[in-house]
Amino acid sequence: MRMMSLYKDKDTIIHKIDPLNKILYILASILITMLISDFKILTLTLVFSFLFLAIGKVIKNVFPIISFSLIVLVTIVIIQGLFNPNNKIPLFNIGQFVFYKEGIIYSFLLILRVLNILCAFSLLILTTKPSDLIENLVRRGLSPKLGYVLASVLQIIPQMLSTMDTILDAQRSRGLETEGKLIKRLKAFIPLIGPAVMNSLISTRERAMALEMRGFNSNIKKTFLNEHNETSMDKFIRYLIIALIIFTIVWRLVWLK
Repeated sequence: MRMMSLYKDKDTIIHKIDPLNKILYILASILITMLISDFKILTLTLVFSFLFLAIGKVIKNVFPIISFSLIVLVTIVIIQGLFNPNNKIPLFNIGQFVFYKEGIIYSFLLILRVLNILCAFSLLILTTKPSDLIENLVRRGLSPKLGYVLASVLQIIPQMLSTMDTILDAQRSRGLETEGKLIKRLKAFIPLIGPAVMNSLISTRERAMALEMRGFNSNIKKTFLNEHNETSMDKFIRYLIIALIIFTIVWRLVWLK
């Protein structure tokens, strides 16, 4: 069963980077956006994220993710522009509502932070296969059982959708009306629940038996189907990101003094 993800299969250098480095990049982006309030640095971080996404040829897939959060971003501007406690200088009016300069500036700062975090996560989910990510984490010490749980969570949605489609086709072949008004569709949905739940339980039992036969609970050291050879580029990127994280924390501590 194919795992549900936003991953886009491209042959780029970004796709080949170690998933752990992408996770570290997310951590670095979060630290930079939360610990630093300089517009130039936040904008530069966002530019780098867009550059990496462009190199990975997935930048167009980021915009639907950003548009999904557009309502939240607009809400931030409205709330901060109207009700920020530091509001003093009126900037513009919309009817009886007065938007203030301080609130608008702070809302832009929050928007930059949100966009930085979204783009950092997008870099991971759009350029990394979920199976590769989980396998990489298991290689680095994550419990195989926990890794299987994470993989199962990613698989359950496409599996349920596939099961529902199969059951729906079977019900249609038996004359069940599935098109028409909303009430008719709701009535058609009820007969699908029982077979879908039973099929999921049977699949779970079969998967558990298959894992047990393959010695999943054995204490013997696990092996992996795919070999993983860490490149010097991966090490360089990891050390660079770790240095950036340390620099961000130190800079913040010094700046607070």
